[in-house]
Order: sequence, then structure tokens, then C-alpha cells
Amino acid sequence: MKSGFVTIIGRPNVGKSTLLNQILGQKIVIATDKAQTTRKRIKGILTKEEGQIVFIDTPGVHKPLNKLGEFLLDEAKIAVPDADLILFLVDGSEPAGKGDKWIAKNILQSGMPVIIVLNKVDKIKKQEKIEANLLSYKTLFEENLPLVRISAKTGRNIDTLLKNIYKKLPEGDILYPEDVVTEETMRDVAEEIIREKILLNTSDEIPHSVAVKVDNYFEQEDIDKIYATIYCEHKSQKGILIGKSGALLKKIGTEARLELEKITEKKVFLGLEVKVEKDWRKKDNILKNFGYVQEEK
Repeated sequence: MKSGFVTIIGRPNVGKSTLLNQILGQKIVIATDKAQTTRKRIKGILTKEEGQIVFIDTPGVHKPLNKLGEFLLDEAKIAVPDADLILFLVDGSEPAGKGDKWIAKNILQSGMPVIIVLNKVDKIKKQEKIEANLLSYKTLFEENLPLVRISAKTGRNIDTLLKNIYKKLPEGDILYPEDVVTEETMRDVAEEIIREKILLNTSDEIPHSVAVKVDNYFEQEDIDKIYATIYCEHKSQKGILIGKSGALLKKIGTEARLELEKITEKKVFLGLEVKVEKDWRKKDNILKNFGYVQEEK
């Protein structure tokens, strides 16, 4: 039996969270087309006859502009050294860019076990374009690394990817009970689902300026009662998030509540309020309070 840790790393918006959800066959991480959707390392656990793979989803690697950005970069870096295998997920509809080159040079050191995973190739019609893009990623490394073409969105070639992963993993007993899919608590899940609905319903700087913290989570037999605060950086952002007569906040709350009811399989009461925490992304103590603090893998 095989078992081990597999870290998924890549630039923002290449489909890391979409890939993990597709592999697991259920949603455990939020996924949108907004940069910085993933802010923390999240474990997703796949157990099959061949063995157990503990996937680690990471934030997209990008140049940090503030303390939060530094935290996101560190979250990606920390997940690499002790992994048994790295999936370097790239956007195969484009040739390798500066961000991909930086990751290959600065994070994926020589000799590290890596599979290049070419996502979104289904967006390209011309085979020669696919081959040219493929070559641009392979030449980032001195070694001749294995490469798998997939579509995280449709699930194309996911089976092939899993076969390649199992080949690379060491022999070992499973690390988690067979029925465990993630280590995330329901408080974590609720915070992420609320933030996802904010990302999907807002634009410009709002998605990056928002943090969500569950203040209280009361779990009962027939209903879960959740009270959460949405934090933004400026008073004007608070007005946007609440919306005219509270319409946007109500929409965000309703969408989050309905999804949480599917997950918990019971009724959910969700109470939301919005507060201003000026320039929170630049302050270490506030970041720590919001849970953006490095933990051991």
C-alpha cells in the first residue's frame, strides 16, 4: 500500500482548488476566478485500494504586497520541503510566464520529486500550440520531469494523474481513517463558504480586503446556529458589503446558509455583521487574530 503527502503548487488561478475538489469528488475548498481565493494550506485526503494520498492545497504564488501576501507566500513555501511529491499545476492554455519560472527556480529545488500538471489544455484547439506550451514548462527544469495533461474542471485525465502519483509515493500505512476527507472544522468551513460568497458577489478590491471570523458556532441536533463577522478595511467597503437596505449582505448570507445546510444536512441559522478593521492586511496581530498564522505541517 502507498501513502504520502502531495503538495499542489502554482500561480494564482491555475485551478489548484478546482483540481482537489475534482479528485475528492466533493467540495472541501472554495474555488473562484478571483486571485487569493485560497489563503491557507488545506488538506484533502483520498483513500483508495492503492493507498492514501494526503493532498495539500496552497495559495497561489505571487509577489507579496503586504503582510497578508507574505503569509500566503509562506503558506505555499512551507508545504513543499517535506512533501513526498509536488504537483506543479500550470495553465496549459498559456506558455510559461515569469511566475512559473520563479516558482521553478526558487521553490522547486533540483532533485525534488515533481510532476508537471498541465491544466486547461482543453481550451486550445491547435495541437502545435499545446506542444509549444508544454515545452515551455518542461524546459524550466534540468531534469526530464513527468508531465500530465488534465482538465480540473471536467475531470479529464484525472485517473491518469492519480496513477502517476501512486507510482511516486512511498510504501506505507494510511495516515488517516478511511472515512476522513479533510481536517477542516465546521468553523473553518463556515468562514470559507461565507468568504466565497463575498468573492462571487463583489468586485474590485473588496474580495482581497475581506476577512471572515466565526464568533460563535452552536451545534444542535436539528439546527446549527452560526454567528460571524465580516471584516473590511474601509468604511466605504462596509457600505458596499451591506448594500442598499442590506440587500447584498442578505444575499451573501442566504447563499452561504443554503450551502452550509447541504454540508451539515440540517437547518442552519447564519447571523452576519460587518465591521471595519483599518489596514488589517498590514498588521501582524490582526492577521494572527483572523487565523493567518503559520502552523507546522
